[in-house]
Amino acid sequence: MQVNGLVLAAGMSSRMGAFKPLLPLGGKTVIECTVDSLLAGGAAQVTVVLGRRAPDVAALLQKRYPPNVLTLAVNAAYETTDMLASVKLGLRALPPCGAFFLLPGDIPAVAPATCQALVQHRNATGARVVFPVYRGKEEHPPLVAAGCIKTILEYAGEGGLRGVWRQFAGQTARLPVNDIGCAMDTDTPADYDRLAAYLQNRRG
Repeated sequence: MQVNGLVLAAGMSSRMGAFKPLLPLGGKTVIECTVDSLLAGGAAQVTVVLGRRAPDVAALLQKRYPPNVLTLAVNAAYETTDMLASVKLGLRALPPCGAFFLLPGDIPAVAPATCQALVQHRNATGARVVFPVYRGKEEHPPLVAAGCIKTILEYAGEGGLRGVWRQFAGQTARLPVNDIGCAMDTDTPADYDRLAAYLQNRRG
């Protein structure tokens, strides 16, 4: 089963005060670290949804990754739409696969072993959605079966992405993981500093 990745990087970075995808992190940028975490975890291909400063991010990613690994989509209405709109746009661009990881672009420290464990758990249980759980809380990236895509694209109810997950409530598995990286984003400067220190320590 081919597994792909869908990375959402269309946001405004309003709380951070700087443009998150291009912030330096461990010799790369935040968005590169996010894409690399999925590739290292077993994703064969990653689709990235861009918004603000799309040309700048696209230029960086296209220089780094070959076309067979990277697909780009642009949410031109990123200022006025929610995350679900970016998910739908990305799914329309997603190459064929059996399942996909869904990961916000500002969560760059997910351990490859977590992604691999999600795939193994899905294969063992047949769940349509598998969330990693860290300290009792669902985190990112969920692994979503390709069979869910039609339901997601057609969803027009309330609650945005949370409303989507409710459609699969009886077919969702939760996998406890020992990976704080699942829960580390870059919403604020303090978050960014903690993340940089964590990745430096993880690399040794």
